[in-house]
Amino acid sequence: MDKKIIDFLEELSQNNHKTWFDENRKKYEICKDIFKTFVEGLIYEVSQFDENIKGLLPQNCVFRINRDVRFSKDKSPYKTNFGTILQKGGKKTLFAGYYIHIEPNGGAFIAGGLYTPPNDVLVKIRQEIDYNFSDFLKIIENNDFQKTFGNLRGEKLAKAPKGYAIENPAIEFLKMKSLIAWHEIPENILLESDNFIQYVVNICKKMKPFLDFVNVIFEENEK
Repeated sequence: MDKKIIDFLEELSQNNHKTWFDENRKKYEICKDIFKTFVEGLIYEVSQFDENIKGLLPQNCVFRINRDVRFSKDKSPYKTNFGTILQKGGKKTLFAGYYIHIEPNGGAFIAGGLYTPPNDVLVKIRQEIDYNFSDFLKIIENNDFQKTFGNLRGEKLAKAPKGYAIENPAIEFLKMKSLIAWHEIPENILLESDNFIQYVVNICKKMKPFLDFVNVIFEENEK
């Protein structure tokens, strides 16, 4: 990732207030343009193996740096990261996609899946896992998947969800309220500007079978 972005985010983390940000707005605008160029390249590369990403524009994928502080005890006005999600229709749609989070000092990661989806969506993904559990296991227990992402992340229900027996072999996954594949980006990789985009693309390729499984429920709705 470009050093200008890393340096800006490190400075922002130490000066997270409007006065500093206004004084450094030109620096932010430069970094924002660099990041959008990175996302544009990422869209092109990922769309070579995932048709859902074709036609996306950076402005439909990049998140604002301003925080929503209305319901937060932390009133810091700005995020200390740059984030983007590549998913069908862009960031405002409900679809499993590739989320890239750029934050220095151990905060960078790539993730994908469903994060606290609405209940009707959760019901459908549970059905999909239950009906096709062997296919699901083949994806998430694959050696390459495990080495890259480990176990899926997500908060779980304490008990079996309605309609499922506790003896169901898929019960630990059926309890999940989110299903997230997560890969932490090593700091030395984050600081490599030359090969960074290819690193991200390779992780996205490994995530794609999992996202394809999840996105079946949305594709069925489109038929």
